[in-house]
Amino acid sequence: MALVFSDDIWDRWRLPALALAAAAIIVVPWLTLRQLQQDNEQAMAWVNHTQAVGVALQQLQTDVRDVESAALTLSKGVDAPGLHERMAKAEQIPGRLAALARMTRDNPDQLVRIGRIESLLEGRMALARQLARSTPNTDQRELVQDLSTRYPIRGLVEELQASEKTLLAARAEQAARQRRQTELVSWSSLVVQLCLLGLVLWLLQRQIGRRLQAERQSLRAAARAASVLQTVREPIVLLDRDLRVQLHNTAFAELYGLQDERADGTLLADVGEGAWQDPVVRQRLSDVLLRGRELWDFELEQRTDGTVRYMLINARRMPLPDTDDEVVLMTISDVTVQRAVQWRVEELNRQLEGKVAQVSEVNRELEAFSYSVSHDLRAPLRHVAGFSDKLSRHLGEGADEKSRHYLDVISGSARRMAALIDDLLVYSRLGRAAMRQQAVDMQTLVADTRAMLDANLKTDAEVSGVAHHVEWTIAPLPMVVADENMMRQVWLNLLGNAVKYSANREPARIRVDYQQQADGGHQFTVSDNGAGFDMAYAGKLFGVFQRLHKASDYPGTGIGLASVRRVLTRHGGRIWAEAVPDAGATFHFHLPPALDAVNQGPSA
Repeated sequence: MALVFSDDIWDRWRLPALALAAAAIIVVPWLTLRQLQQDNEQAMAWVNHTQAVGVALQQLQTDVRDVESAALTLSKGVDAPGLHERMAKAEQIPGRLAALARMTRDNPDQLVRIGRIESLLEGRMALARQLARSTPNTDQRELVQDLSTRYPIRGLVEELQASEKTLLAARAEQAARQRRQTELVSWSSLVVQLCLLGLVLWLLQRQIGRRLQAERQSLRAAARAASVLQTVREPIVLLDRDLRVQLHNTAFAELYGLQDERADGTLLADVGEGAWQDPVVRQRLSDVLLRGRELWDFELEQRTDGTVRYMLINARRMPLPDTDDEVVLMTISDVTVQRAVQWRVEELNRQLEGKVAQVSEVNRELEAFSYSVSHDLRAPLRHVAGFSDKLSRHLGEGADEKSRHYLDVISGSARRMAALIDDLLVYSRLGRAAMRQQAVDMQTLVADTRAMLDANLKTDAEVSGVAHHVEWTIAPLPMVVADENMMRQVWLNLLGNAVKYSANREPARIRVDYQQQADGGHQFTVSDNGAGFDMAYAGKLFGVFQRLHKASDYPGTGIGLASVRRVLTRHGGRIWAEAVPDAGATFHFHLPPALDAVNQGPSA
């Protein structure tokens, strides 16, 4: 992400940076060269100035020598026009000194020397004029000696010349150094400008390559988008502000019979032979574009090719990437089949609700009938059992063996009938009673059921004198949300059957396991090493009064497992079994998560 951010910054500031660099490369060398040129011109001016000072000194010395030589010649009595002209140069010497002072006004030492030379030259020029006015008969030796020794300027002129030569050498060196710097800057600027030119060319080539690559990618993306658009089997269309078709896919053209070369620019109202004449739909689509409203699952009945279709319309506003205009993207789904199926499902549901009401009424009548029959059978059954007992006591020891057998059969049948009635009442109550959902500790229920079964085994052993041992293996069991009394009935039937059908095993091995399901449900397992059963008859196992073993071998009414299934069904669960004859049986039952166990009403 940091790399992308850096690339974005570089793309944004690349051209300004190049422009700034180009300006710097062009302007800075120009300013530098201009400054160096000015420095060169100044250095050359100083060199020329120094040379001019030297020339002025030479001219001054020449004029002094001319004046002095002319004065000596005139003092010898020679009178010539040229000599007077040379003597006239004495008047020009102050001017030359003044010009020389102006030329060296930036050098105080030189001005001091020029001032001293000026004072000496005034004395010498006065001596030269005096000598020129003298006659050959006069004594001129003292004047000539004074002219030669009294006002010496040679040393001062040499100092002045030496100082100017020093300045000339320094200024010439500076001028040479300025020329070298100018050449170095010029060549450096040329190299940098060439590098900048190469960088600009490289960046332009890179930019052109990236633009070409972007254009190719854009073309590929547009081709992919067009391919996807044309491949989608759901009709799609783009509409402008006047609800004219701007773009559509093949599915839209096939549905409304459009020709691809004539579709663009067609008014939506002219598409599909009046299929879009509904003003409400057109107003909704206009609101989508003008007000930004979205159209979701708007159902429209259309008639195309003489067939009534039901369309589901979705539309939203969408900006175009290549222009500033906005269009309406509309997708159309043909839900005619779904509507027909929905109507059929609703009709079947109404029929099913009637059937369910009928079945519920029949179930209520059956429940009431079984409850009434169970209660009504109790009175005659008590009479049969009671009078059979009275008859047995009445006959006493006088009853023969056959009579006692008949009386035992009557009494046993009465007890079996009473057990059947009790189980029927329990089964009926399990279907009619309201459920009380609460947290139920399955570990405690299993422990209580086991304790009760162990107590019954102990009692049976005391009566028969034969002890039956049971080895229990009970895994840790969870808390569940269920009806506690109904769950107690489930464990009582399952564990009781395990004990009963493993009575011929010594010891009997009964195991209770638990497994948490991926969806949060609970699966419990009860297995034993008892008689088992044939899986071919497993479908009858949970029916009322269905038994897979003889009542003489294993007593029971055949209602216990039916009660278990009814309880689990009301909790939203289920039960199934696996077994091998004479090798034990395993019962599995499943309870859904707490939030899924919502079936609390009476069940059939």
